[in-house]
Amino acid sequence: MEEEIKAEFLKSGFTLDEEQEILKKCHTFCQDYGLEPSDLVSSWEIYYLNRQLDESVVKDAEMDGFLGHLQSEQLGASAKKDPGLHMYSFKDVDMVLDAEDEDAKDVILGTPIDKSEKLQLDIYDSAHKTNGNIYSSERKSKLVTPFGKRSNKFVVKFNIDNLPTIETANGIEEHYDLEDGIIKRVQPLKSSSLVVHRSGLEPGCRFMYDTIEDRFNAIENRIRKHAAALVASSLYEEPMDPSVASQRSMFAVGMICCDGEGHLNDKSILLQSSVEHSRGQLVRLELNKLSYFSVFPGQVVGIKGHNPSGHCLIASELVDSVPLSIAADADLPPTKKQALDGEIQATHLSSTPTETTMIIAAGPFTTTDNLLFEPLSELLAYATRNSPQLLILLGPFIDSEHPQIKKGTVDLSFDDIFQSEVLRMVQDYLEYMGPNARLVMVPSIRDANHDFVFPQPAFDLDSLNVRLQITSLNNPGIFEADQFMIGCCTVDILKHLSGEEMSRHSMDGQPNDRLSRLANHILSQQRQLLSTVSTS
Repeated sequence: MEEEIKAEFLKSGFTLDEEQEILKKCHTFCQDYGLEPSDLVSSWEIYYLNRQLDESVVKDAEMDGFLGHLQSEQLGASAKKDPGLHMYSFKDVDMVLDAEDEDAKDVILGTPIDKSEKLQLDIYDSAHKTNGNIYSSERKSKLVTPFGKRSNKFVVKFNIDNLPTIETANGIEEHYDLEDGIIKRVQPLKSSSLVVHRSGLEPGCRFMYDTIEDRFNAIENRIRKHAAALVASSLYEEPMDPSVASQRSMFAVGMICCDGEGHLNDKSILLQSSVEHSRGQLVRLELNKLSYFSVFPGQVVGIKGHNPSGHCLIASELVDSVPLSIAADADLPPTKKQALDGEIQATHLSSTPTETTMIIAAGPFTTTDNLLFEPLSELLAYATRNSPQLLILLGPFIDSEHPQIKKGTVDLSFDDIFQSEVLRMVQDYLEYMGPNARLVMVPSIRDANHDFVFPQPAFDLDSLNVRLQITSLNNPGIFEADQFMIGCCTVDILKHLSGEEMSRHSMDGQPNDRLSRLANHILSQQRQLLSTVSTS
């Protein structure tokens, strides 16, 4: 039969690396599961495609994974014939062996130790087995995955401040000494104060129930708040109706709109002012006299110009951001400005500088070939070695774009995977790090176990038995950590802006960074940009 198996592999375009060993194992698979050589090779093709292997070479290192694939196929076929039948696999064997190991540990007599010491020793032992990855089970370490075989681990791809990094000769971060790590853990981690600024979205809230009136009021409030901020800076006059014909220069505040379904162009830019100033009418906006501008639909701007015909507002200046308060204070009298500077300096001297260490990571936390959450496991091991006060994890956690999720080949529900894998791993991390460590989780619209809506409510963790050190934020969400205001969002706003933006570069020869220009819109539009993305 081994020759038939070899012939079937060659017929399908596969070559054998270690021929004798592979054929021997495949022969055993055929006997154990009653497969013909053609059926075995067909199963290998499915396994080959699911794992996205690079070359058509059958390697002995993949036989353990192929065995698990065959067992899953047999288990699925048996479940259809007899739902009450259970077929044991290597997963059950590992579970039994692990249970026996735990029983053996309990039998051994020794000096009683408390729970914290036992936890550190367990992590110390498992770290030896998994090369510093304290969250990888023994079963996962036996599987050969592309993520586990990668060579460029912990390589710094980009460094903003050019800080020195500790690397080995191979470019891989040096693992710390486990004994030093345990000694270091005796020193308590400094607690980080965490204040969440809620935006009104609560877990389980209703969505897609907003009316046209609600949308209109939201747009009206945005325009009026922006106009009030510009007038309060004392640099601009009260806004006027931009749709009224006038030869005099005027100042107007409104929202950029597009006259059609396509992208913005010179002929399709419209300005919608507020009901208070123009009854919400639209007027065409001409920007030909401006040497530089950057606009997108939904952006609230101030326009200086004139409208000679009543049908087109010809802009001479575009104000795309609210001036800072310090800029507005530039025209204050010298005595008042000196007093204000003294107050600011006194405030700076009284406030003691704080240092907060944090690690920020964005999902997905799985590789495309499996749902073992190896990247999340390695990230938590990295966080354990560096001991941050705050760990921020942004979704997706259960990625709806994952091949196994899209095909529906998982046995558990999405909520069960989230609880048994993600929450279990982060709770183990927090239990090891101590009560002062904090963790923030932000959902994503790609999370299969959460609402597909933006803005997005936080994960409902109150109904689950999770540690109080875990905080779930809305998407987008804002929180304050040790006087640092941090905003989190898992939607790629820059990607949306890059597809909708229309700009003109200045001709003075100065370099123009498009990414910086797009990022500046987030600061200039403040919270208004998030609602623009959600309604577009």
